[in-house]
Amino acid sequence: MSAGLRSWLLVVLALLSSGAAAHEMSMAEMEVRQISPREFLWQWTVSGNRPANEVLTPVWPDGCQDEDNIVRCGDAGLQGVLTIKGIGKVYSAAMIRVYWRDAPMSVYTIAAGQPRARLSGPSDGASPGPGAYLYLGIEHIMLGVDHLLFVLGLLLIVGDRWMLLKTITAFTVAHSITLAVATFGIAHVPAAPLNASIALSILFLGPEIVRRWRGETSFTIRHPWVVAFAFGLLHGFGFASGLAQLGLPDSQIPLALLLFNIGVEIGQLAFVFGILLLERSFRLLECHWPRLVERLPGYLVGTLGAFWTIQRVVILLRSVA
Repeated sequence: MSAGLRSWLLVVLALLSSGAAAHEMSMAEMEVRQISPREFLWQWTVSGNRPANEVLTPVWPDGCQDEDNIVRCGDAGLQGVLTIKGIGKVYSAAMIRVYWRDAPMSVYTIAAGQPRARLSGPSDGASPGPGAYLYLGIEHIMLGVDHLLFVLGLLLIVGDRWMLLKTITAFTVAHSITLAVATFGIAHVPAAPLNASIALSILFLGPEIVRRWRGETSFTIRHPWVVAFAFGLLHGFGFASGLAQLGLPDSQIPLALLLFNIGVEIGQLAFVFGILLLERSFRLLECHWPRLVERLPGYLVGTLGAFWTIQRVVILLRSVA
């Protein structure tokens, strides 16, 4: 890989290291229960380290007034546009479940790209629109620091474009398989060992990058697509954690799975193509960098992989203690 690409990766990795938290998407959940024809009791039921009520503010449809977590509406009932202020900062999305007294539950998803939802009353059977699933897939991969770092590690090892195509394709196929397996409930991996294993996959690439610098070879260097496929199976379970937070009804799973996975691929390919375009730019500019600058991205892959591995193994041991 060219010096220009390595130098750009240094910048990217420095940015990624500032956000080196777990890859899970932050989802808040709100429960709204109809207690009379015009009154609804609501509360945040799921939130992360920072309570949702501190950073998220619902703006109810016109004709509805909120007082002490009870929303009182006019003759039209709970209909109109619901907006959640604060989405996209601490929380990337919010799931709204509306429990009607005499009708099936309605589900809405509000995300940074779609900060509002139109409530249509108890007969709409609402569910997140296709755009929401697609957006959440893109967001999940772009916020998935560990997933992107693994892809960067592969790019530091791969020697030519054909092998890069095979490697990225193998990673895509593998994580698509386990994303589907986990979403349909066929198999499940607990979060603590899964996160530790994903960190270990990044650490594994560190020594392989050093071997490539030295002109040595290994199975990973000769066949990076095999390693990408093997570890891609683990990363697929990680992607599934984002989709699982939507709490999908069975009827929505196929569409949600397809669109979420497409969103993941869009984000991943945009990341890879961005690197390749910048590589070409550096090559045309004929940039020359000190050896330390060229190699620092590889060391960062190994260092962050080691840090995450230790951190997540500690969490795993605490969970079983």
